[in-house]
Amino acid sequence: MSYVATETASQPECWRRAADLAGTRADALPEAGERIAVVGCGTSLYMAQAYTALRESSGQGESDAFAASEFPLDRRYDRVVALTRSGTTTEVLDLLTRLRGTTRTVAVTADPDTPVRSAADDLVVLDFADEKSVVQTRFATTALTLLRAHLGLHTDAAVQDAQTALDEPLPEGLLDCTQFSFLGRGWTVGLAHEAALKMKEASLSWTESYPAMEYRHGPISIATAGTATWMFGTAPEGLAEQVLATGARWVESPLDPLADLVRVQRLAVARAAARNLDPDRPRHLTRSVVLADV
Repeated sequence: MSYVATETASQPECWRRAADLAGTRADALPEAGERIAVVGCGTSLYMAQAYTALRESSGQGESDAFAASEFPLDRRYDRVVALTRSGTTTEVLDLLTRLRGTTRTVAVTADPDTPVRSAADDLVVLDFADEKSVVQTRFATTALTLLRAHLGLHTDAAVQDAQTALDEPLPEGLLDCTQFSFLGRGWTVGLAHEAALKMKEASLSWTESYPAMEYRHGPISIATAGTATWMFGTAPEGLAEQVLATGARWVESPLDPLADLVRVQRLAVARAAARNLDPDRPRHLTRSVVLADV
């Protein structure tokens, strides 16, 4: 079994631990009313997008998400949160260094014994969710669970749904699809982007991702027999029928959207196996982008 398959299967327990940790590390995480930015790279950026949409929509403060390399240094924030599994990503460390002494920073990481320890003002460690695979699964969802729990938006039902996502068979026919479009609304737009990235990394699948209401503004033109459109959360009225009319597959689930992402992770691993690919070591990728070593 691949590392990523094992790590994907461990998520329910990781989420339980993260929810407990949120209560003990509240001092390091953003307070309600603070104006914050959350930064990351790759998967961490998409988790940042999901979290900031949740935080702002729940009335807990203005919240922005940026790729670490695109952070607007002329904007003022009460706190900047950096999501970094490895604690070594060049863009994240550079930004934290530039913010030192002017903006309070906190890093959420899987490895505290890395440069991020000294780069950030506060550290929240999810070492129990660290990974051996290059492809992120449990660290990303565990970090988002930590942040959801801190917002008061996590429930045990999400953990139960994650277990269901692991136990139930995947929808039929998806292994043979030629293209996938992932859609979201609000906080699940970030999940849609992450789903598309996961499928690309692990199985070299052709994927795209959009806000659900934007899908009809052009992208639906690629939907046809042999493609799949996957919705995270509740779909806009009439969209499922429009997609099905093209001959494409429509995938939607009553599970918590973060648990539904677990199903995509499983699909990515299954498609990799079907193509004789190693999902732990995607081509051209490393566990962390350290620019001095490139």
